[in-house]
Amino acid sequence: MKAIVLNRNLESNIEFATLAEPVPETGEALIRIKAAALNHRDEWCRQGLYPNLSDGVVLGSDGAGVVEKVADPKDSSWIGKEVIINPAMFWGAEQRAQSKDFQILGMPRNGTFAEHIVIPVDRLHEKPEHLNWEEAAALPLAGLTAFRSLRYQGQAKAGDQVLATGIGGGVAQFAAQYAKAIGATLSVSSSRSAKLEKGKRLGAVHCFNYLEPDWVEQALQATNGFDVIIDGAAGDALNNLIHVCKPGGRIVFYGATMGLPGKLEARKVYWNQLKIMGTTMGSDQDFLDMIAFVKENKIHPEIDRVFAFEEAEQAFDRMRAGDQFGKIVLTP
Repeated sequence: MKAIVLNRNLESNIEFATLAEPVPETGEALIRIKAAALNHRDEWCRQGLYPNLSDGVVLGSDGAGVVEKVADPKDSSWIGKEVIINPAMFWGAEQRAQSKDFQILGMPRNGTFAEHIVIPVDRLHEKPEHLNWEEAAALPLAGLTAFRSLRYQGQAKAGDQVLATGIGGGVAQFAAQYAKAIGATLSVSSSRSAKLEKGKRLGAVHCFNYLEPDWVEQALQATNGFDVIIDGAAGDALNNLIHVCKPGGRIVFYGATMGLPGKLEARKVYWNQLKIMGTTMGSDQDFLDMIAFVKENKIHPEIDRVFAFEEAEQAFDRMRAGDQFGKIVLTP
C-alpha cells in the first residue's frame, strides 16, 4: 500500500513509500482510508520538533474511511461501515486530564496517511451522514480540541463574548463555528486581512488584526471584554489576552506556537479573577459529545485544499507557510 512516512534521511523529511498492508489483531479493524487531514503536529514531526520520533512511521492523526476487516467475529457489524477515527489513544478514565499513557495517532503508532490503517475498534465512530469524506477526515483532532476548549474547559454558553484567536487554523475555525452554534457572540483575530474576511463569513461580529498596536483598545471598546478566549499561540501575546478578558473570564490555550511568555500580568489575573487553563485533544466522552454536537448543528469543517498523497510535500509546505484557512486534506 502507499503511505507517507517520516524519513529524516531525505531532504523533505517525508517519503511517499510502499508498505505491506497491515493485518488487524485482536480488538482491531482494518480501515480503507478515503481521506486524511494534516495537523501542525505532522509538520512538527517533519521538522524534528516532536518527541520520540522514529523514521518509517506513517504520519497522520485525522482520517475517515470504510471498515474492510475485523479480527474478532464479535466486531463484524463494523464491516462495510463508513467511519471516522478518534486519534486520542489511551486517554484514561479521568475526564479532567489524560493519563500518563496518552498518545496521539500518527507517532509513535502508524497513522492515517496510508491507503489502509489498523486501529482498535473502540477508536471508530460512524461518519456523520451530512459530511463528505474530506469534511469527515478534517474533524477529529482539531474538532475535538476545539470542543473541549470551548465547552468543557471554557464553559462557553449562549450570550457569551467569545474570541477565537488565529482564525484560519483548524482548531480556531472549529471553535468559531461551535461558538456560533451555541449562540455566543463571536470575535476572531488574525494578522492577515484575508483571513479576517473569511472569519466574517463564519459569523464573526468583530475581527481584530493583532499586529495593530491598538487592537486591545479596539476589542475592549467593541465588546467590553471577552467571557471566553480560545488561543493556540501563548507567548508574550498572552498578556494582551489577559487585558481583553472580562473580569471572571476564562482563557483556554491548546498550544504555544509563539513560545512561552517572557512575563505574566499576574496582578491583572488575580484582581480580575481570571482563569487561565490548558487543554489538549479530549476524552472519549468529549469525542462522543462532539460528534453529537456536530450532527445536531450540521457543522461543516472548513476545507482549505485537497492534495493527493503523492503531493504530500506541497501540502506540508502550505501548512508550514501558514497560508491555509481551515483544514488541508490528503486523499489516496
